[in-house]
Amino acid sequence: MSPTVRDFRPSDAQAVADLRRAALPAVVSTPQGLVRQLATAAPEQRLRCLVAEREGRVIGAVTAHLVHDSSVPGQGSATPHVHPDHRWYGAGAALLSAAEDHLAAAGAARIFAWVDDAPGPLAFAERRGYRPTRPAHFLRLALADAAPPPGALPPGVALHTGADFAADPAPVFAADAETAADEPGDVPCDAMTYPHWLRQIWEHPDHDPRLSTVVTAGGEVAAFTLAATDGLGRYSSSMTGTRRAYRGRGLARLAKAASLRRAREAGCTEAFTGNDAANAPMIAVNHALGYRPYGSEWRCVRELDQG
Repeated sequence: MSPTVRDFRPSDAQAVADLRRAALPAVVSTPQGLVRQLATAAPEQRLRCLVAEREGRVIGAVTAHLVHDSSVPGQGSATPHVHPDHRWYGAGAALLSAAEDHLAAAGAARIFAWVDDAPGPLAFAERRGYRPTRPAHFLRLALADAAPPPGALPPGVALHTGADFAADPAPVFAADAETAADEPGDVPCDAMTYPHWLRQIWEHPDHDPRLSTVVTAGGEVAAFTLAATDGLGRYSSSMTGTRRAYRGRGLARLAKAASLRRAREAGCTEAFTGNDAANAPMIAVNHALGYRPYGSEWRCVRELDQG
């Protein structure tokens, strides 16, 4: 029986979170996070979540949207996920086709998708007209092996939790926007707005401000790491960065080490992160903290005007 593709309903949230966790174990996904993402999306994102249903069970999902926080227009994003126990029924192809139709109607000129670094998924993407552009890697750390506390902090440097900035997170946003603009990638993330960041990152249910860390130098935000948790013992570094004026001082490592120690103390058992293969500084930081390879993906693109 072929799967049926339909729009997401709030009652699907648990099933979608479960299948995403099964299909992509390195990514934190929760029902409340998915519902929040859809409810607070900016209109210009044209965000739409679709699910594939077979014999009354949700077996796959895709979230399709325009990349609205970039100065480059016409960029779409859609990566279908199918539960490993329900592959080979055509769910991935059906979801991707529906997502492509939605994005084409929304004005996308090209669509980016993440594809597992394995022969089968890459061949599927190639048949659909996608070509690989750049690799990225997932990393995992057993929190029992997390880095020991650092020694004395450099003069003028202090560690804070994200909760310390609850009244005014704007300085954290400024650091995030600056570092995101410098990240390697196919599409520049250089048009992030504060209202969108508040809604979809800082106030996201999966963001854990108690475990996020902000490093200040001379009272100014210099570096940070944002943490996400799922209540199941899993922790993810959703973004880590250092402002340009403070790079090369080891502050990103300080931020991540402090966050990982608090995560371990809070009962988290494993930590995940991801890096673009060209982001050598963060790869070095994560390796020094004890993270080890856990899988790889390729960013792939399809030019819609080429059919």
